[in-house]
Amino acid sequence: MRIIRYQTASQSPSFGWVMEDKVGDLEGSPFSQFSRTEAIHPLEEVDLLPPVIPSKIICVGRNYVAHAKEHDAEVPEVPLIFLKPPSTIVAHGGTIYLPPQSQQVEHEAELAVVIGKSGRWIPPEDAKDHVFGFTIANDVSARDLQFRDGQWTRGKGFDTFCPLGPWIETKFDPADAVITCHVSDEMRQMASTRDMVFNVRQLIAYVSSVMTLYPGDLLLTGTPAGVSTIVDGDIVEVTIEGIGSLRNPVANEPAH
Repeated sequence: MRIIRYQTASQSPSFGWVMEDKVGDLEGSPFSQFSRTEAIHPLEEVDLLPPVIPSKIICVGRNYVAHAKEHDAEVPEVPLIFLKPPSTIVAHGGTIYLPPQSQQVEHEAELAVVIGKSGRWIPPEDAKDHVFGFTIANDVSARDLQFRDGQWTRGKGFDTFCPLGPWIETKFDPADAVITCHVSDEMRQMASTRDMVFNVRQLIAYVSSVMTLYPGDLLLTGTPAGVSTIVDGDIVEVTIEGIGSLRNPVANEPAH
């Protein structure tokens, strides 16, 4: 099932579900008990919002061997994790703004796990029970600032640096799905989730040994090789087989 957050001109933000090209309301929380109303709203007539507002966004660095190599970095022996603030999130169709502090902003196409059940010290064999579904993310990065700082918070943390969506797919197998990224119709990234160094079960187990995971939290599972610079006027489209496509325009941040 595809779960969205959306709004219309006459309706405040709410959760919904998608059947083909129609949207129905969800009554209740998708992370507990809910009921579905009939899908009657045309999908093209609703405004898609970020499908979830997490308490935290946990990201995994260098989780594809080829991506580590393109940065002349070693593949970690254990997952390399860092955080992005929730203020980085922007919806499908929202603009990625290039901050004036950076001269090298890059795309990073990623599979994102949406946590559905709280847990700490989750064994790998139980990880699936804590997954609500999967969505698409773009871990936009100011690479020059990331390398200059050493710490990654600033380079990864600008507003709009986590495009997310367009929906959560609850029936998805993360074992072997193709991830692609096109920038203004040019192919930049392509790989399969089977190429991950640490799979979803291992990542959930590792992260939950550090911090409690809550419903709605996001776990970004790393990006394949091929990351490159995006500039004003570009369109970034990340596609994951079995989920869909996340599309966002790029623009220079307006002057303040």
